[in-house]
Amino acid sequence: MGQLAGDVLWTFEMNDNFLVLGSNSFSGSHFCRFLLEKEYEVTGLSRSTLLAEVFAPWFHDTKNSSRFSFYEIDLNENITDFKKILKEKNINVVVNFAAQSMVGQSWSKPMDWVNTNISSMLEIIQILKNHDNLDQYIHITTPEVYGSTDGWINEKQFFNPSTPYAVSRACGDMFFKIYQEQFNIPVKFTRAANVYGPGQPLYRIIPKAVYCFLKNEKLDLHGGGKSTRSFIEIHDVCAATWEIMQSGKVGETYHISTNELVSIRSLVTTIAKKLNIEFEECVNVTQDRIGKDETYSLDSQKIRSELGWKDLTCLSDGLDSVISWLKNNLTALEKTSLTYVHKK
Repeated sequence: MGQLAGDVLWTFEMNDNFLVLGSNSFSGSHFCRFLLEKEYEVTGLSRSTLLAEVFAPWFHDTKNSSRFSFYEIDLNENITDFKKILKEKNINVVVNFAAQSMVGQSWSKPMDWVNTNISSMLEIIQILKNHDNLDQYIHITTPEVYGSTDGWINEKQFFNPSTPYAVSRACGDMFFKIYQEQFNIPVKFTRAANVYGPGQPLYRIIPKAVYCFLKNEKLDLHGGGKSTRSFIEIHDVCAATWEIMQSGKVGETYHISTNELVSIRSLVTTIAKKLNIEFEECVNVTQDRIGKDETYSLDSQKIRSELGWKDLTCLSDGLDSVISWLKNNLTALEKTSLTYVHKK
């Protein structure tokens, strides 16, 4: 077993073998790119096929193919394959982005969220507990577990989930926490604010707004966009995750966030202005989603002061990057889905 609770520094070697669960998610695919650029061996595991090149061109770069292996595996159905890969690939670092996401949809089939975010996580824990070669397990989780926050909160905030999705994530987090404490599984937790950037699925608010405006289509604005969020660019999140892996303490949670809150309405207004579109002409105000939290205000002083991380991309520049990506790939993106497609 690798680091124990309270240990801080970890020196990565080029012979370390990384396994990224949920490698085909937006954040997971970007972190695969991050590791490949550092010339590590990376194994990706996801239940979906490789992402379309427009969303993750680095997966289709032949330069990286010799150091990247991909397995299409549904952890809900074939958890034993996960165990086999750990041993066959001599994996010593696991980074887990795998989760059943989407808040609103979790109300209709909550058992799907329970199966992925709780049951499969317990299966993973049992396997990791007996995997002698494990040096680090990084659990990527969500601020949804806190529910709507009142002011800036730190990592000691109590859980108060308000949707089936959030409850399932909170439960999975708590299982990892108690197993880390009792069996010294080298777990570190990350909770990032609203992540965005080039390659994000079009059903997320930033790329969806840009796409709709470029296509001269109306954007549905739930609840008038009154809720507030912190938006953090994906490259900053990857850098933060890496700092946590190198210098974070086992058993600890780290918030990854900017220090800026913005309402969804203000965000969409900014995007409209960048595209020279009148806000009132390009949105439809619709009813808010059930259980939607008003705000997540994550205090990120812990990772800033203890690990020296800081966000480098301001929201305006990050939006410009997303707009550029959509403009350059609009034809290809027209063939993809603008709405979330649920999978069990």
